[in-house]
Amino acid sequence: MTYVPTELKKEISIEKIVTIHYFEYMKEFEFRGESHDFWEFLYVDQGTVIVWADSKEYQLKSGNIIFHKPNEFHSIKSVGHKAPNLVAISFLCDSDAMRHFDEKVTSLNSQEKTLIAKIVAEARVAFTTPLHVPTVEQVLPALDPPFGSQQMILLYLEEFLVLVQRNHPRSSRDGSYTEEIVKRSICEDNSRKVYSFSRIITYMELHICEPLKVRDICNAFYISSSTLQSLFHDQKGCGVIEYFHQMKIEHSKDIIRDGSMNLTEIAHYLGYNSLQHFSKRFKTVTGMSPFHYASSVKGLSQGIGGNS
Repeated sequence: MTYVPTELKKEISIEKIVTIHYFEYMKEFEFRGESHDFWEFLYVDQGTVIVWADSKEYQLKSGNIIFHKPNEFHSIKSVGHKAPNLVAISFLCDSDAMRHFDEKVTSLNSQEKTLIAKIVAEARVAFTTPLHVPTVEQVLPALDPPFGSQQMILLYLEEFLVLVQRNHPRSSRDGSYTEEIVKRSICEDNSRKVYSFSRIITYMELHICEPLKVRDICNAFYISSSTLQSLFHDQKGCGVIEYFHQMKIEHSKDIIRDGSMNLTEIAHYLGYNSLQHFSKRFKTVTGMSPFHYASSVKGLSQGIGGNS
């Protein structure tokens, strides 16, 4: 007899794990958003949240999951009366089958939920990195983990993705959504513009200390420079960078009133090249220098204190 080995086709192959989180948030929790060049899914273990994914908004409850494709800007906010428990797992995968998960929102069955629980449980022993800390950007391997623990995570995750694709296929009726979880999708032009504007403002707030340029914002939201500038002129009557500097100056006024930094530190903190540059921009926006503003705030505070 002649035996011929058969190479098995692997539809989904996980290359690397980026993060594995299990969050137990307060009911007032809000995450203003981020985008990154790898896949991520968010599973709601408990509670109710609103998730924004680029220009779409969804309300997810316990048992629901949403997938974020690479470079998709996403944010989240807790709603309702119950504090949310969330599982967030991010990973690298270039398999063609991952296209199935573009804009994927669905409800998990018990088998799929069990696999997520197994991934989280295995991560607790495979890595030393705490699962509940949102600022973690890299998982660190444990010194003496159970044999094969990292491999088990990959196996569970690949099995999970295969099952989701099997059990929740795309529907010709609703495109990429297999469950009617969508709360609302911005369809009308005016509403879409306002919504896009609010997402861009959130992005700018998150990068308030950076020297953002027009191309940075365009790349983050996949829009042209002319569309971006037109949006800001419609909404604010000025260009995007001019408004970004207005946001910076308003933020600097809060810091001045707080008294936690001097003006040189504030200028550096907000990404200005020098105190002179910051002062010039401050005066353009407010009509007074930051020194004058700081003195006037201090004098007003002392006056109030003297009258009390």
